[in-house]
Parts: sequence; C-alpha cells; structure tokens
Amino acid sequence: MNPEPQHLLTILLLLPMLAALAISCSPETAARKLAIAFGGGMFGLSAFILSQFDVSRGADYQLVERVSWFEAPFPVQYFVGVDGMSLSLVVLTGFVTLMAILASTSIGNNRPRLYYAMLMLLTFSVLGVFLSLDLLQFFVMYELELVPMYFLIAIWGGPRRAYASLKFLIYTFFGGVLMLAGLVYMYTQMGASATFDMTSLTTMCPSLPKDVQLLACLGFFLAFIIKLPSFPVHTWLPDAHVEAPTPISMLLAGLLLKMGSYGLVRICLGFFPSFFVDYGPQIMALGAFNIVWAAMACLIQQDMKRIIALSSVSHMGFVLLGVASLSSAALSGAIFQMVSHGVISALLFFLVGAVYERTHTRQLPEIGGGLAKQMPNLFYFWMLGTMANLGLPGLSGFVAEAAVFYGSFTSPMATSVVNGHMVQGWIYFAALGVILTAGYMLWLLKKVFYGEELDKWKGHLTDATGTEKIVAYSLSFSILALGIYPLMLINYYQPVADKMADDIKTHINVTHKLDPVKKTAISLR
Repeated sequence: MNPEPQHLLTILLLLPMLAALAISCSPETAARKLAIAFGGGMFGLSAFILSQFDVSRGADYQLVERVSWFEAPFPVQYFVGVDGMSLSLVVLTGFVTLMAILASTSIGNNRPRLYYAMLMLLTFSVLGVFLSLDLLQFFVMYELELVPMYFLIAIWGGPRRAYASLKFLIYTFFGGVLMLAGLVYMYTQMGASATFDMTSLTTMCPSLPKDVQLLACLGFFLAFIIKLPSFPVHTWLPDAHVEAPTPISMLLAGLLLKMGSYGLVRICLGFFPSFFVDYGPQIMALGAFNIVWAAMACLIQQDMKRIIALSSVSHMGFVLLGVASLSSAALSGAIFQMVSHGVISALLFFLVGAVYERTHTRQLPEIGGGLAKQMPNLFYFWMLGTMANLGLPGLSGFVAEAAVFYGSFTSPMATSVVNGHMVQGWIYFAALGVILTAGYMLWLLKKVFYGEELDKWKGHLTDATGTEKIVAYSLSFSILALGIYPLMLINYYQPVADKMADDIKTHINVTHKLDPVKKTAISLR
C-alpha cells in the first residue's frame, strides 16, 4: 500500500491565507488576476486530494497531520484530516469559491484588493472548519469567519448593509458564545481524560452522564442551527442575502450555511447520540416546520433574492430532518443535500445577480416579466436552476430529498412503538414543502421571464457574457452530473453515514439494555 502524500491539507489550508497576503501587497489592478489564480489553484489541489483519497476507507480520517503546541493549562494542537464527508465539503469549498471569484466582476474598481483579500480570508476559515480534527481549532476557525463576512457585507453591500452586517454579526457571535459554553462545560466534565481531540471525543463523549451530554450538546446545537439557519433564529439570513453582493451571497448560501449542518453531523450527532435518541422526534418536527414555513413565506415575497434566501432556510430543513432520523439512508441524504444545495443556491444567487446587473432591480413588479426574449441563455440557466431547486428527477436536488424522505420513513424514529405515528405525521407534513417549492419557483420563473416585456426593457437588455456563461455552465453541469450519477459523491461519504448509524445502534443497545420500554420505543431494524 502506497504511503499517503504528506502535507497536502496544510498546503490547501495555507493557500487562501497566502493569497490574501499576496493580494494585499499587490496593485489594485492585479488583485482579480491573483484571486483567480489562487482560486483555481485551491480547486485544483482539492481535486487532487480527492484523487488521493482511498474510498474503501471513506469512514477513516486520511491525510492526517498533527503538531502539538503545548499541553498546559489545556492542550493546544494543529490537527487536520479528512474523511469522506469533510472531503466532499472541502471540494465544494474550492469549487464555489472559484465560481464566486469569477462572478465578482461587478466589484470593478471598488477597492478590489481589500475585497479579494477578505474573500480569501473567508475561504481560509471555511476550509479550517472542514479540515479541523481539534475541537478548539474548529471553534477558532468557526468564529474567524465572522470578520471577513462582516466587512464584505458592510463595505460592498446594498443600501441597508450596515443593518444587515450588524445583525449577521450579533446572531452568529451569539451562536459562537453558546458553542464556547458547551465546549468549556464538556471539557471540564471529562476529568483527567479531558481532550479537544475530535477523534477521541467521538468515543469518550457518549459515555458521559446524560445530563452532561444534554447541556453540552445544547450549546453546540443552538450555535449550529443559528448558522444553518433554523426557525426562530433565521431572520439574519434574508437581510444578509438581500444586502450582500452577488458573489458573497453565493458563498454565504453555498458554504457558510454548510458549516452549521456539518457541525450538526460531526459534533452534535457524532459526540452526543443520546441527545438525538431522546429528542429526535422534536428535531424532526423542527426540520419539517422549517421546510414548510419557509416555503410558504417565499410565496408572498416580491424580492427575487429574498425568495432564494428563504428557499435556503426551507431546503436546509431537510438536513435537520435527515440527521434526526438516525438512519444511514436519511443521514446520507442530509449530507448529499449539503453539497447539492451548495451548488444549486450558488447558481440561483448568481442568476439573480445577473438579472439585477441588467435591470437594477430585484422587485418582481418592477421587472414585469418577458425577459426571456432578450436573455435566452440566462433563461435556460434559470430554468435548470428552478427545476433543480424544486427537485426534478435527474438533477441533484431530487436525489437529496428522495434519500431524506426514504431514510426518514424507514428510520428508527418513524418505526418506533411510541413516537412512530407522530414522526410519520411530521414527514407527511414536510412533503408539502416539495409542492410549495414547485409553486414559488415556477411563479418566480414566470414573473421574470414569461409574458410581455415592459417597454422600458425593449432593446436595452443583454444576454449572458462570456464570464457569466463559464460560471453558469460550470454550476449547471455539476448539478446535472450529481443528479444523473449521484454515486460519484455518495461513494465518498456513505461509509461515514453507515458508521455513524452503526455507532448509534451500538449506543442504544448499550445504554438502554436495562430499559426494555425505551429500547422498544426506538427499536432498530
């Protein structure tokens, strides 16, 4: 067996930091070229790492690198590695970041050096979250993202950018405080064996007393659903999206929301399975409510960007539904949804921005419809993005939603003696979201592209530029490829889903072996 290549993950993590430094020291006119070069390098290196990954060991951490800094008063180390799930999100980060850089033409001469440097710093923090195997390092990377995102919205955002950026900062900073509280409480309750090593915590945390697990997990859980985001702590997202420039909306929906969903799987479910065994039905209900409520909210919006932003809240509800189901199939669907939604939302926000650049409005009544006549290429991309978002078979959105629904219906929660009927009711309720999504997405498409165009648009609008076609084709092709051949992604992370489901089975059998009523209530097939 060939030895694993050395330092690939460290090089990948350092690339965006080096890019930020290089761009900061370059002339303003060279900033975009440097950003494209470094963005292409990050994506190329992430693809190379994918080729070096051993799929047969997808549940194991590979390409691991560890450097201990000091042990007292608490252990601090640099510790990175990837399994199939985190590697999928690392490649997604490289891809979406490159697309966002290419889509940043509208920034023009508005301080491009500062803009691209902040964008690279944001990418550094996101990659750090997905690569970290030390919980303290994970927390630092998770919080570092606040700084560049705040300035990217506050400086290059819309008219209400100060309000939106501050609201984003307050919500996510509060989530970080909750995470830190959960982290410190968990560490202090572990005694002499206390560690931040996430590979060790996976086996140590499930043996903690249930009340300790509940309090520790609650801090992490609330932090992650703020980032996801979930009702009722979701209100920062529509405002941030509406005011953020187009490429930053692509990164916000495509990558930053995935930090919350990744944390739910890696930390909440991986460290504290008892929390999901005891409160799984309630979490599934929260996910179902998110799916339907946010979809209903989309039906009454008039701002294109706000519609896509609330659509993200709805679609991330599938992650909550899948994670809380405790079955391998549902968890697999939730992970697929992270990647699928990352690409679909990036495409939709990019297309909203393309229309805005030409019409200088996102209000549907002001657009008036009929734009397909002058924008045929953008219309075709809009059509594909719409169909992917509503879950048309053959596109990536369908694969994710179908897997979550199948896994939920066959999950231990849905087949339990005590909670089964209640859980199945919430799953049926969540299915209404699919119908509502078709309603608001087709309505949006009609309002923008169908009908007679207004006189003010006749002869004044242009179709997609060459750069816009590159971005739209790249995102569209990935959606189509994942929809036609989902195994290209599933093969990497499925061992992780299977292992977590098996670990939960073992945990239930051990912790409830003296409680036949509880064990019957969550019986596993």
